[in-house]
Amino acid sequence: MKRPKLRKASKRLSCHKRYKIQKKIREHHRKVRKEAKKRGHKKPKKDPGIPSAAPFKEELLREAEQRKQRLEELKQKQKLNRQKEHEKKRKLEAKKNAAKIKEKAEGKVGILQVLEASDVVLEVLDARDPMGCRCPQLEQAVTCSGGNKKLLLVLNKIDLVPKDNLEKWLNYLKKEFPTVAFKSATMMKDKTMVRALQAVLKCLLKLLQEYSKTQDKGIQVGVVGFPNVGKSSIINSLKGKRACNVGLARGVTKSMQIVHLDKQTKMLDSPSIIADPSNSTLALALRSIIDTEGSDSADVLEGVNAIINHCSKQQIMMHYNIPDFRDPEEFLSILAQKRGMLKKGGVPDIENMAKLVLCDWTGARIKYYSQPPGFQKPPPYLTEQKIAEMQEGFNLNNLEEENSNTVQGRTVTVTDSH
Repeated sequence: MKRPKLRKASKRLSCHKRYKIQKKIREHHRKVRKEAKKRGHKKPKKDPGIPSAAPFKEELLREAEQRKQRLEELKQKQKLNRQKEHEKKRKLEAKKNAAKIKEKAEGKVGILQVLEASDVVLEVLDARDPMGCRCPQLEQAVTCSGGNKKLLLVLNKIDLVPKDNLEKWLNYLKKEFPTVAFKSATMMKDKTMVRALQAVLKCLLKLLQEYSKTQDKGIQVGVVGFPNVGKSSIINSLKGKRACNVGLARGVTKSMQIVHLDKQTKMLDSPSIIADPSNSTLALALRSIIDTEGSDSADVLEGVNAIINHCSKQQIMMHYNIPDFRDPEEFLSILAQKRGMLKKGGVPDIENMAKLVLCDWTGARIKYYSQPPGFQKPPPYLTEQKIAEMQEGFNLNNLEEENSNTVQGRTVTVTDSH
C-alpha cells in the first residue's frame, strides 16, 4: 500500500495576520512622519516652474537656461583645472624620480671612481650608530679588490657619545679594521677645546703620513660614507680650511673632489652612499637619509616615530621642555602647540613639526647613542688573513695610544646617561 504524499505547508497568511502586519507598518510610517515633523524636516517641494500667465516668461526661461549653462561651464573648467593639477603633480613626481635615479647613478659612479683611485679608503662612521653607518658591500669591495688597498674606519662625532660607550665601540671595531677616533674641527674659541681637536687631527694625519712612508710614494686617500656622517668636514679639518662644501642637506657633494693635504697625500671626497629604500624606516632615519623636503609626509612622520620610539623619552621631554606624552603623535601635537605651529582652526601642524624634529635629529640636537653587539662575528669575506692585510703598514700600538689620548681629552657635549 502506497504512503500518501505529505502536503507542503502553505506560505499564505491568514487575513487576520496580514491585516495586523499592514496595520503595524502604517503605524510605524505615521510615527516616523510625526518625529520628522517635530525635527522640522519637511519634504522638499517640487519646483512648480514658471506659470504660463507670468509676465516676461520667455526672458525668465532664457535667464534660467543661461544660468544653468554657466554652472555647467564652471564645472567643466574646475574639472579641467583638476586634471591639469594632477598632470602637473605627475610630471613633477616623474621629474623627481628621474633626478633621484640620476643622482644614484652619479653617486655610484663617483664612489667607484674614488675606490678605484684610492690607496687608503676612510669609511666615516657616526659614533652614535657605527653599525648603522657601515656598508658591507663597500668593505667587501675594498678587502677583496686584490690590490694593496687599505680600509680605515673613522669614528666621527665622538663628542656626541659618552666616554665608556666610545671605548666599547673602539674595542669592538678595531678587531675588524684599524679604527681612528675623530672629531671634526669647528669654529671654537676655547683653547682647551682647540688643543683637544689638534691632537685628534694629528692622530689621523700621522697615521696616513707614516703609511705613505712605508709605501715610499705619495698616496691617495678616499673618504666614503652615508650622508651627514661628516666626510667633507673631516677633509676640511685636516686641510685647516674650507676645501669642500658641507651642509645638513643630503647630497651636498655631487662628484669626486680632490684636495691636496701635502706633497705626499691627496684626499678624495666622494658623494654619499645611497641607502637602499627597502631598509627599515628606523635605519633610514638613523642614517639621516629621509629628505624632509623631497620625501612624502607619511615617510617623514614614520621617521620621527622611529626616532622618538628609539630615543630616551626623558631626554626628549627635557630637550623640548614638554610634559609627558603617550605616543609620537601626541608629542608632535604638544610641540606644535607650544611653538605656535598651527593650521586653520588652531589644529596643530603635525607634518611641518615632524620635519623640524627630523632636522633636529640630523643636526645632532636630539641625543642618542647605540651599544655594540654582545657577540662579534666578522662577515665571511673578512678572514683572519684579510684582517692582517688591512692592518699591515700601520703602527697599531701608536694608534691605540693616540685613540686613548683622544678619548681622555675629547670635548664632551653629551651627558654620560642614556
